[in-house]
Parts: sequence; structure tokens; C-alpha cells
Amino acid sequence: MQSHRLTKIVVSSGVGKLRSNVKFDESILPKIVADFSTIVGQKPAPRGAKKSIATFKTRTGDVVGLVATLRGKRMNDFLSRLVNVALPRVRDFRGIDPKNFDSRGNLSIGIKEHTIFPEINPEKTPTTFGLQVTFTTDTKTKEEGIALCRKLGIPLKKA
Repeated sequence: MQSHRLTKIVVSSGVGKLRSNVKFDESILPKIVADFSTIVGQKPAPRGAKKSIATFKTRTGDVVGLVATLRGKRMNDFLSRLVNVALPRVRDFRGIDPKNFDSRGNLSIGIKEHTIFPEINPEKTPTTFGLQVTFTTDTKTKEEGIALCRKLGIPLKKA
């Protein structure tokens, strides 16, 4: 049997809802980018709106999200900080539900507040934002993905 591995971790955040704040581009967005960079260890790539939507007050090209793809050493550093430091700080955390795996063994989780990471000082942050974290594996089935994540130390609920 071949040994499976984690190929990449994609961390993303939607900031479009915060766009309604006054001076979003000048004051809030740079602080969000700085916090995001501190958490993942690299500068995120901004994602723009594909089309203008008047209801949401967005124009084509406005930054509505941030994404960073982690591989290698940065991926391993982020994984260890997430598993050993950040997730245990979540109130009432009992493990990640195995239903969060897709059919190919990739795991997707959502984090409601970025302040669970110890690098972030909640008093100095103007606003909180959530993160979506996707662990991409080279496994072929959901069961292999669950086994790999247990081996990596990711806390999963008992099925």
C-alpha cells in the first residue's frame, strides 16, 4: 500500500460583507490582509468580484476575498499551529466531523473567528473574520482521507 500525504492547504476568507463599512479599502482591508498574512505566513492573493451587484454595493474588481495556498514547510507549520494551538482554543471543540470530507478524501473546515490564533491580538483587530481551510490529499477515497488525517493528528470526532 502506498503512503498517502497532504499535498496542500488552501486558506481563504470572504471579506465582501465588511465592504459596507466606511473607508473599507483604506483602513479595514490592509489590517485584514496583515492579520491573514500573520496567520498563514505568506501574503494572500486578493480575489475580486466577477461582476457588479448593486444590492451588495460591489463593483467588478472590488476585493471580496483573500486566498493563500500553502505547500511544503509553510503547510506543515500552519498545520501544527492549527492542530496544537488554535483548535484547542475553540470553545466547546469536540473534534472535526468526518462528514466534512469529500468523496476524494479532502477535508474542508470553517473557522468562525480568526482570533483563535495566538499571533492575533483581539484588542488590536478592528473586526473579526472567518477562515475556510481546505486540506487537499492525494487519497482516492473518503476512508483513506480520514485515516491520513488521524495519522497527521487532526482531531476528528469518532464516527
